[in-house]
Amino acid sequence: MNFLEKYNRAVRENESLLCVGLDSDAGKLPECLKKEKNPVLAFNREIIAATKDIVCVYKPNAAFYESAGREGAEAWEAVTEMAGEIPVIADVKRGDIGNTAAHYAKALFERNAFDAATLNPLMGKDTVEPFLKYEGVYLFLLGLTSNASAGDFEYTGSLYKKIAKKTKAWNGEFGHRLGLVAGATKPKELKKIRAIASREILLIPGIGAQGGNIRETVKAGFSGKEGNMIINVSRAVLFAGSGPDFAEKARQEALRYREMINEARRLG
Repeated sequence: MNFLEKYNRAVRENESLLCVGLDSDAGKLPECLKKEKNPVLAFNREIIAATKDIVCVYKPNAAFYESAGREGAEAWEAVTEMAGEIPVIADVKRGDIGNTAAHYAKALFERNAFDAATLNPLMGKDTVEPFLKYEGVYLFLLGLTSNASAGDFEYTGSLYKKIAKKTKAWNGEFGHRLGLVAGATKPKELKKIRAIASREILLIPGIGAQGGNIRETVKAGFSGKEGNMIINVSRAVLFAGSGPDFAEKARQEALRYREMINEARRLG
C-alpha cells in the first residue's frame, strides 16, 4: 500500500487523526532501557506496540537518530518495519538542488522504506521533483511552522500563503501527492492555509509541549471530505512516564489525545 492507502485505512480503522512523533531522545529514555543493546530501538518498539491501534501515522525526526550515532541509525532504519501497516513520515525537512535531492530521496525511499517525508520547498519545484519519482510517496512541504520565530520569514510577503498556493498548483501536476506542514500554534494562519489548500493533507505540529489548542486547531484545519489533517504529538506522549510502565503511560496519553481530537471533530 502507498501512503494515502495506509493513512486512510488507519484513520478509518483506528478512528484517529493522531500522529505520534518518534522524537526518541537518547538522553531522556527510561532508566529501565539503559542496559538494552540499543535503547533507542527498544524504546521505539515498546512505544509503537503500545500505540499502533490508536494512531494514523508515526513521524520520527531524523535529528534524534543522527545524534545517537550507530544506535540511532539502526533504530531509524527499523521504524518502518516495526510500524507495519501504519504509515511513517520521515521528518527530515530536506531542501537542496536536484542532484543532491535525488540522493536524499534515495536514502529515504530505497535504502529505507518510508511512506512520506517533510521537505523545505524554498528553493523551488526542482528540489521537490526528485522525491516524487518514487511512486506512492507523499510529501509535506513546510508552510507555516510552529516555532516562535517562524514569523521572521514565513509572514514576510505572506510567504506561507504563497507556499500553500504553489503546493495546490503542483498537486494538479503531480497527482495530489503533496501536503503542507502548518503549526497548531497559529490557528488564524492555519485557517487561511486551509482556505487555499482545501484538498491537501495538513501535518500539524505544535500540540502538547508546544501549547497548541486542539479545539482551535481542528476548527481551523479540518475540512471533512475535501481534506484532512494529521495532528502530531511527540514529547507529551513519548515521555508521559519514565518508569518500567512507560509504554502503558504513553498509550494512555495517546488515547487521551485521540479522544480530544475526535471530540473537537464532533463539535465541528
